[in-house]
Amino acid sequence: MKLTTPLSAALRTTQDHIKALEGMEIRTVQDLLLYLPRAHEDLSQMETIASAPLDQRVTIRGTVEHLKLVRIRGGKQMVTAKFLDSDGTTADVVWFNQPHIKRMLEDGSDVVLTGKLTIKGSKVVFQSPQFEKEGSKPLVHSGRLVPVYPQHEMINTRWLREKMMLIKDAIADIPETLPPDVITEENLVSRQEMIRSLHFPDKPEDVEKAFERLAFERMYDMQKEALERKKEWQGTTQDRLKTPMDVELIRALFASLHFTPTASQKIAIYEILRDMEKDVPMSRLLEGDVGSGKTLVAVSIMANALRHGGQCALMVPTEVLARQHTEGITKILFNFHTYLQSQKTYDAVNFRLPSVALLTGSTPRAEADAMKRSLASGLIDIVVGTHALIEETVRFKDLRLVIVDEQHRFGVVQRERLREKGSPHFLSMTATPIPRTLALTAYGDHDLSVLLEKPGRRQPIHTKVVAPSDRHVIEKFIDHQIDEGRQVFVICPLITESDELAEVRNVEQETKRLREAFPRRTITMLHGKLSPQEKQSIMHAFRAKESDILVSTSVIEVGIDVPNATMILIEGAERFGLAQLHQLRGRVGRGEHKSHCFLFTTQQTQASSPRLKAMEQYDSGFMLAEMDLRLRGPGEIFGTRQSGVPDSFLQSMLKPELIARARRAVEKALYPEMKEKVRPAL
Repeated sequence: MKLTTPLSAALRTTQDHIKALEGMEIRTVQDLLLYLPRAHEDLSQMETIASAPLDQRVTIRGTVEHLKLVRIRGGKQMVTAKFLDSDGTTADVVWFNQPHIKRMLEDGSDVVLTGKLTIKGSKVVFQSPQFEKEGSKPLVHSGRLVPVYPQHEMINTRWLREKMMLIKDAIADIPETLPPDVITEENLVSRQEMIRSLHFPDKPEDVEKAFERLAFERMYDMQKEALERKKEWQGTTQDRLKTPMDVELIRALFASLHFTPTASQKIAIYEILRDMEKDVPMSRLLEGDVGSGKTLVAVSIMANALRHGGQCALMVPTEVLARQHTEGITKILFNFHTYLQSQKTYDAVNFRLPSVALLTGSTPRAEADAMKRSLASGLIDIVVGTHALIEETVRFKDLRLVIVDEQHRFGVVQRERLREKGSPHFLSMTATPIPRTLALTAYGDHDLSVLLEKPGRRQPIHTKVVAPSDRHVIEKFIDHQIDEGRQVFVICPLITESDELAEVRNVEQETKRLREAFPRRTITMLHGKLSPQEKQSIMHAFRAKESDILVSTSVIEVGIDVPNATMILIEGAERFGLAQLHQLRGRVGRGEHKSHCFLFTTQQTQASSPRLKAMEQYDSGFMLAEMDLRLRGPGEIFGTRQSGVPDSFLQSMLKPELIARARRAVEKALYPEMKEKVRPAL
């Protein structure tokens, strides 16, 4: 039997089963052999009726006698029998609604039964046990470590075990997928041995080694795909990309600030600038918690690129954030240029005041066309924008550096379009904390820089989970804080009322309710259905203290900076993930005043949720990300939750040592010249 043999020819089964397999993308013998079990049940130990524990799955060898088909109420049927074990002890056996068993067994049949023993009156009863006839063939469903396969409506575990037996010999033809030296160096079993041990294990150690090989192979494939993407991104060498690190320029920039950069910021800037000295495009991810100072890192490396004549582009997911970044970058660079003019420590001639432009979908046509001409001629040094930056009509004279903020909101296609604009150095930034092991898996095509501290002396944000019964207390506190001159964000999961989610608060109704509850206050609302101009106008007015309370959806999640806003209320907090709650919380705590985050739950009982209580306990996004990973499991991360692969196996794939081993092995394969220099990824 060949691996390519269609299952319709290899198996004796119904057309319905063949169609069900095709629906699972299983069409050939090889496909079926690669449909691996999710767990194993140890039924190798044979018990006796006297020694077997009650109400636990056990396996007992014996003989069936006195088989009868009995009709019961409702026209249903049951099969009864007496079961005699090897010690001569008896038990009653009952199978409900399985009349075919009477045809499959006969008095005196030697069988192995697997199920639970119970006591009914004075009798020991086996109720609907699985059975297997003993004979010349090896046991399939008992008497061994039996595989348990992912559940399917028609293709069940018992059916799969029997069919795997029929194609067992074809395992010998399964091709190897890992290089021989990797198998030897990592002390792994072969692929054939892995598949044989998962379907037909002899002992638990075989299963353990097989799952170890499977985890390594899958992580190896992930890392290989990531590093191949990185290699493709870097492409051929280009002398144009070499951008020397001007240490004195960076020191002067730091000196122009009103605060001292953190150690993490300095390390990240050094790592990025070191990458940019190479003649291949950088591919790096900068990961930093809310308020960790990613903007300063971005401005520093932009300044270094501008110093050597290159252009920079910063792409962000929303127009509000694009405008805010434009203002922030312009302010830092203007202050820096002014500082240079007043100092003798650095030759200011080497750094002219850069031109910064904003290009979004709402930029007027004539203005956008003029901007594109200036970009192509090199008159614009830095352009900040949304997806408008990757339009085909946008050209650059020398695009040296591209920074993408909130990497997870952009896809591979967008990145490829950026590459077409000059294969620039590429930096992704995210304020969504990702556990390091996961970052090296999900973003393995990037090198990783992490900002661990927060600059300055930002006060911790007081966080409290609030049950519906305590709402009035918090609203009194809000009114008092507004009297003190502070401002408030109120976040709702929905824009308008929903019939399906009637209990969930929405922006429109909450705005109306708050205007009635706080008649002396100015209350505005913001959501994704408004035009960019409307959003900008509302945010500008709020920042200018023209309104007291801003009711919004999570559209304000990323990057909004209003130092006077010291309170954020999140309605229906149980509907948000921990990472998103942490991002929203980061909208406050940006000024000199004590800030507060109140997490309102929809129902009273939700206020004691351990997940939400973690927000009270931790102000570190990385701690919360690790907790989110433990609570949700990694199945969603790898897209395998629906396949039945157990989370215990997937958890093993996130072990740092496994990722390090797999990445090291792939680097040796893809970069042979690094064979002696390569170091663990962690």
